[in-house]
Amino acid sequence: MTAQSAIFDPIPAHARHLFFDLNPSMDPRAALQALAAACDGQSVVLGMGASVAQALGVTVAGLRGFPLLPDARPPIPATQQALWLWLRGDEPGGLLLHGHALQALIAPAFTLAQAVVSFRHQDFRDLTGYIDGTENPEDEAAVEAAVAQGQGAGIDGSSFAAVQQWLHDFPKFNAMPRSEQDNSIGRRRDDNEELEDAPESAHVKRTAQEDFDPEAFVVRRSMPWVAGADAGFLFLAFGKSFDAFEAQLRRMTGHDDGITDALFSFTRPLTGGYYWCPPVVGGAIDLSALG
Repeated sequence: MTAQSAIFDPIPAHARHLFFDLNPSMDPRAALQALAAACDGQSVVLGMGASVAQALGVTVAGLRGFPLLPDARPPIPATQQALWLWLRGDEPGGLLLHGHALQALIAPAFTLAQAVVSFRHQDFRDLTGYIDGTENPEDEAAVEAAVAQGQGAGIDGSSFAAVQQWLHDFPKFNAMPRSEQDNSIGRRRDDNEELEDAPESAHVKRTAQEDFDPEAFVVRRSMPWVAGADAGFLFLAFGKSFDAFEAQLRRMTGHDDGITDALFSFTRPLTGGYYWCPPVVGGAIDLSALG
C-alpha cells in the first residue's frame, strides 16, 4: 500500500485543480469507482472531502472539514468542497481536455464548483520571486511527514491535503522596499538565504516546522496561478494528518502569541479545503476505507 506518487514527484510544468460539489440526491458510489479507476495518483491525484464519507455513512480516521477560525486576523475562508482533483502535465490544453473527460465521468453525482490553472515559475518560485518549499522534508523524512502509517488497511499509504488559493496584491507588494519584502518572508529573494535577524512576523519564523510541539512537517507542492488580471499562489501541503498544517495556520493568524504572519500584508487566502487522498494498491486507487 503506497501513497499517490505525485505527492513526492517534482512540481510539474502545468497543473489544473478541479473542485467538485456532491449532488445530495445522488449515490456517489458508481462515480467514485469510475473516478478511482481513471486516476493513477501520478498524472491525477484524487482527494475527497468529509462530505463524501458522510454520504456513504462511513468514518475515515483523520478526515474532517477545513477549520473555522473565528479569531483569525485576517479572516481565513473555509470553502470546503466534496472532491478535489489535481491534474498534472506539460501542456495546459491537454489538462483542460482531461479535466473535461473526468468531469463527464462523475456527472451528475458531482458538479464542478471551481477550476484553478497553475504552473511552475522559474526555479519553483512564487510570482513575488521567492522560492517556495525550501524546508520541505526529503526521502524517508518526506514519507514520515506526508503519509499515514500504522493505522490499518485502507488508511495506511493515504495522505491528507490542505489546499488554499491565495490572491496577491502586487501593487502593494511592489511598493514595499526590498528589505521589507525580504523581512516579510524571512529570506533574501536573490539567494534564498534565511535572515538571522528577521522579525518574529516573518513567514519562515511563523511556520518553522521544527519549532512546534510536536514538530509540524508537511510536504509542500504549491504553484502560482493566474486568471485574467488576478494572480497568486495555489498553496498545497500534504501531511500524515491535517494537524501539522493546522498548527502552522493557527500560528500564522496569531492564535499562539498574537503575532500575525507578515504574508498577510500583501496576500490573502480566497479558499480553504481539506481532502483525504486514498492510497494506491496494485496500481489502482484504493477506496476500501469507504466500504
